[in-house]
Amino acid sequence: MNGQVIIFSAPSGSGKSTVVNHLLKTFDFFELSISATSRAPRGSEQDGVEYYFLTPEEFRAHIAADDFVEYEEVYEDRFYGTLKSEVARIWRRGHIILFDVDVKGGVNLKRYFGDNALSVFIQAPSVEELRRRLVSRATDSPEAIEERVAKAAQEMEYAPQFDRILINDNLDACLEEAEEIVHGFAQR
Repeated sequence: MNGQVIIFSAPSGSGKSTVVNHLLKTFDFFELSISATSRAPRGSEQDGVEYYFLTPEEFRAHIAADDFVEYEEVYEDRFYGTLKSEVARIWRRGHIILFDVDVKGGVNLKRYFGDNALSVFIQAPSVEELRRRLVSRATDSPEAIEERVAKAAQEMEYAPQFDRILINDNLDACLEEAEEIVHGFAQR
């Protein structure tokens, strides 16, 4: 495997998906990696579009066959991971892989790809701002929001393990800085 990858990780509510979607629209040489999961599809999710949906048994068989770049069992029988075949598929198309993953996945991907990877950690300016953003989404219960905020505080401890840290306190400035960072890396 010998292409470039850019990894974006962030606690929930930091704006990671907004940044990643902006970059995918701005640059035509990126392609988003589709993760594999053992969870069931939600709503209108489709296999091979949002995720590659596998049963826990299928996921374990891929683990045994060493088919993953990285994977994690988040909860019992709830796996997420990056298939080597997905990496190869994107590189065959001549694209740079863009990863939108949790912080543990980001650290593991950086370790795997080394100098061929740029890892970027996006964070809200403060835990209080993160809480405000999660509340304003109105998608979670107050208990779920507090769980996410507590998890985010733990995830922020991973920030020093990333190549770059983007503070998303001004979305336009954050998007501009993200463009500069990834463009510079892609030109290497």
